[in-house]
Amino acid sequence: MPKKIVITGMGINSSIGNTVGENFYALTHRQAGISRIENVATIHADHIKVGEIKRTNAELITALRLPEVNAYSRTSLLGIIALQEAIANAGLTQKDLSLCGLIMASTVGGMDMTENYFFRYGDDEPLRRYITTHNIGEVTHQIADYVGIKGVVTSVSTACSSSANAIITAINLLRTGRANCLIAGGADALSKFTINGFNTLMILSDTDCTPFDQHRKGLNLGEAGAFLVLETEENALQRGATILAEIKGWGNANDAYHQTASSADGEGAFLAMQKALQTAGLTPADIDYINAHGTATVNNDLSESRALMRIFGEHVPDFSSTKAFTGHTLAVASAVEAVFSVLALQHGVVFPNLNFSTPMEEVPIRPQTELKYKPIQHVLSNSFGFGGNCSTLILGKR
Repeated sequence: MPKKIVITGMGINSSIGNTVGENFYALTHRQAGISRIENVATIHADHIKVGEIKRTNAELITALRLPEVNAYSRTSLLGIIALQEAIANAGLTQKDLSLCGLIMASTVGGMDMTENYFFRYGDDEPLRRYITTHNIGEVTHQIADYVGIKGVVTSVSTACSSSANAIITAINLLRTGRANCLIAGGADALSKFTINGFNTLMILSDTDCTPFDQHRKGLNLGEAGAFLVLETEENALQRGATILAEIKGWGNANDAYHQTASSADGEGAFLAMQKALQTAGLTPADIDYINAHGTATVNNDLSESRALMRIFGEHVPDFSSTKAFTGHTLAVASAVEAVFSVLALQHGVVFPNLNFSTPMEEVPIRPQTELKYKPIQHVLSNSFGFGGNCSTLILGKR
């Protein structure tokens, strides 16, 4: 019989809070974390809005008691803070961590530091220490070493579906008996490279983003760290761990339609959701809430809406995008929203889709705009990346 995969711990650090509790409070009190950028020196500071964590690198380093000479990027710092909370929440001991692994997702890696010093490496010897921590794999090992993880340590980068695919990778390792406990998630910091890149694509909004609205103008970039402790049910019970939720289904598909755009009919999203329902052994009617990808770009929101209608027909469940709270946190978005999905299950709550006013003309569905309490057994969470890489997770009560 296939092994059940359960979640026993969570940690998050985002623009709406430094802990799981703070994030939940913000979600249930309509407290968005979208603002003008302060910690990145960019020429676009005056005309974009972002989901920025209002703590400087120096403040994060002090909080973690790290020596200044260490080459920790902001991505690493945000990841460590979230990972520490997940470990504590799961009650993992140092002995547990010596047997536990880390599957980490990122797109920025250490780029937030290396981009600042690119033209100075030849003249400033101390700055060269950041070169080795540029790549995502090194950031992952940095984070794992800090907390003492000794098992498998590896990285995943599939754009905005990265941490969903990190979770799926962990699921496959657990189900095939190659691990009993793994921590999966990701971290990404704001950087000039991503700001410039998304600005070039002309999909950044100069105001608070408006997911699924007819007049949506684009996304707000964000930064975060988020991790979930995943275990086989057997291992969790042996540890005496508190089980927060079960991962019921998962699916990944790629429609290979375009380098950055989703297909008009949402084929990749449709296939990912369809596969997730199949692996869960569920029907569309079993889904109580959808945490949508909902980037507030013209292309994504229409494509995702059409995919939802292909799966659910005239009975699309309550859905909302939480990116109007946190901004689009790129590789870590899936893990952020997996944490939010667990909170929705635990508290029986549908989080509001902020800033929505005008339904899209092309589709009849509209998001849930008010906080709504109701019984929730299953949450479907979507994450779609560039290149058509689409992933869906289904989380349920155990």
